[in-house]
Formats: sequence, C-alpha cells, structure tokens
Amino acid sequence: MTAIDWNAVLMGAAIGLAMSTFFFAGLAIGMRQALRRENPVVLLALSGVIRVATLLGVGWLVLGQVGPWAALGYAVAFLLTRLVATTFARIGLPARGTS
Repeated sequence: MTAIDWNAVLMGAAIGLAMSTFFFAGLAIGMRQALRRENPVVLLALSGVIRVATLLGVGWLVLGQVGPWAALGYAVAFLLTRLVATTFARIGLPARGTS
C-alpha cells in the first residue's frame, strides 16, 4: 500500500488554491470587459488561452517538481475553488455601491 505524502498534498493544494483564484478572477474580469465590447470573441479567446495555459503550466510544474500527490492536491483545490466560484455566480452578489 502506498503512503500518502500529506505535506505534498497540502503544498499542491495551497498552490492550486492560489492559481485557481487567479483563474476565476481572470474569468470574471475578462467577462466584465467582454460585455462592454461590440466584438468580445477576441478578448474572451485571449483571456481563456492565457488562463488555461497558466493553470496547466503551473500544474505541470507542480507535478514535475513536487510529485503526483502535490498534483492531486492541486487538482482538488481547483475543483473546490470552482465549486465556490460557481456557487457565488449562481446566487449573485450585490452590485457595488448598494446595500
């Protein structure tokens, strides 16, 4: 039976949390900017390519430098961050300047 390296899992999760927060913040900013343009396709495509490449690139580095347990933590952190982000998107947040 393989022993779980919890330090690696937690390190991967911490990096994954930071990168996932960057990913979804970039998505929110990109969407707000795209909705203000007549032709949002280029902005959305560029934003998506940059965010996905960064997320996968850092994930690849985590896997290569720290190991598979860290990559697992990285992936789980992304999925949990996605759950939180989509939950907030569904319920909506109050507009700025209103109470």
